[in-house]
Amino acid sequence: MLVLLTLAGATLSACAPTPEPSPTPTAAFASEEEAFAAAEETYRAYTEALNKVEIDEPATYEALAAYSSGDFEAADRKSFSELHAEKYELQGETRVMRFTGLESEPPYNEVLALACLDVSDSRVVDESGSSVVPPDRPDVNAVQLTFRLSGADLLIDHAEREDNSTCAAS
Repeated sequence: MLVLLTLAGATLSACAPTPEPSPTPTAAFASEEEAFAAAEETYRAYTEALNKVEIDEPATYEALAAYSSGDFEAADRKSFSELHAEKYELQGETRVMRFTGLESEPPYNEVLALACLDVSDSRVVDESGSSVVPPDRPDVNAVQLTFRLSGADLLIDHAEREDNSTCAAS
């Protein structure tokens, strides 16, 4: 009888489906360098899109949302809405002079970086063509950026201005 119960138990357990192993999360990038490169690609694409913005055509700044999320996207929407309401115009271009990855750890869902931006050729003007940019604005701005993974893409989620001396050697 004991042998029959043992065989029956073994048979039943052999028929029971084995539980599927739960997938272990894989890193979005193979290395920190790959994460930094993806963040830089996103930021450079964002800057290209920014240089094409026409304040009187909101569809042109909607393109920026493809590269942003969180605080950064909300700040852009607010800024461009205000610029549009004031009937301001963007002129010139912003150029990324340097992009430096600062920190990221597996699974690389968040990346911190520093960008040095040359804004010397960019300005905001009012309807009369007069600049509304403060005359003491530095030609180069340092911005610390936080990127967050959304699906397969790193998006700019937050930005803070840094001391310009960070980019002085650019």
